[in-house]
Amino acid sequence: MTLAQVTSDLLTQTTTWINLHDDELKRRATLAARDKDAAALTDLSVAYLAHLGGSGVLTSPKTIEAYRIGIRQYVAHTQAHAIGILRPSRHAPQHYVSSLLAQGRKPASVQLKIAAARCLYRALRWAGATEADPFKDVRIPKDHTTGLEKRPPYTEQDIERVLEHASPHDRFLLLLTAHAGLRIAEALALTWADFDLERRRLRVTGKGRKSRTVPMSARLVEAATQYRVLYGPGGEAHQNDENGQRRRTTPHLQAFRYRTVQNAVHAMKTPFAQAGVPWRGFHAARKHAGTKLLKRTGDLATVAAFLGHSSVDTTRNSYAAVASDAASDEMTDW
Repeated sequence: MTLAQVTSDLLTQTTTWINLHDDELKRRATLAARDKDAAALTDLSVAYLAHLGGSGVLTSPKTIEAYRIGIRQYVAHTQAHAIGILRPSRHAPQHYVSSLLAQGRKPASVQLKIAAARCLYRALRWAGATEADPFKDVRIPKDHTTGLEKRPPYTEQDIERVLEHASPHDRFLLLLTAHAGLRIAEALALTWADFDLERRRLRVTGKGRKSRTVPMSARLVEAATQYRVLYGPGGEAHQNDENGQRRRTTPHLQAFRYRTVQNAVHAMKTPFAQAGVPWRGFHAARKHAGTKLLKRTGDLATVAAFLGHSSVDTTRNSYAAVASDAASDEMTDW
C-alpha cells in the first residue's frame, strides 16, 4: 500500500468524527466514555491523531495500531476497577502504571501504554467531553538496562550462517537490515528508484518521513543485483512462476513482493531455523550493523546518521556499552 493510499484510508476512517458539529462531537464522546465503549473511543482518538496529531494524516499505521491496542487495554482497566473515564480519581492514573508494572511489563512498554492513554484524553478534551489530563504527572521508573543488553544484536557468525541458507529474496532483505542498518519498515517500503547500484548508494525514507542516503556494502550490491534480475520490473520470476514463489501483492516498482512485517518475518524464520540461529527479529540485524560500524569508527555521530536516529543522544543511549568497550580496547596499551 502506498503512502497516498494509507493517507486516504486514514482520512476516510476519521471523516465521521471530524465532520460532526461541536455539540454532537461532545455528546458522542461523552457517551462513549460513559459507556466505556472501547471501539468508539479508539476511533475518536484516531480521528484526533489524524486531525491534530503531530503527523496528522501521515501518522504511521504502526503508531495507530499501537495506540488502538493501548486505549483498549486502558478502557478494560477502567471497567475492571470501576474507574470513571471522564473523571478518574487522583490516584487512578498512577495505579494504572503500577498495575502494568506488576504484570511484568518493562518500563518502555509501560511508556507506550501511557502514551496511548494520554492520546485518549487529548481526544476527549478536543471533543469537549472533559478537561481532565490525568496522566500528566504520572511517574514511570527508568529502565537502566540498555537496549543492547535486553535485545542483543546478531553476531557476525549468526549472519553468515543464515546467509548460507537464504534464498535470493531473504538474502537481500537480511543484508538491508544487517549491512545497511535499515528498519524493517524502511526496507519493505523501498522502490527500485531508491537504489543507485553503480554508486553503491541507497535512499531511505525513515521515521518522520526524514530521508537519508546509506552506503551499500559490496555484498549488498551483489544481492540487490541478483534479486532484481528475478523480481525487478520485467524480472524472470514475473515471466515464469515455476520457482514456487507467491505472486506479488505490491506494484513491480516496489522492491519487495509484500509490504507487511508479518509476511517478512514468516519468510525469514525459515533460513534462521535451517541455520540453527534463534530468531530475535529484524531489529537485531539492524543493531548488528550499528554495533559493527561503531566498533570500526568509534564515532557516535556517524552511526546516528547511518541509522537515521533523531539525535546522537538516541545512539549514545542505545550503544553506550559498545562505545565503552571500544574505549577500553584503545586504552589497553596506554
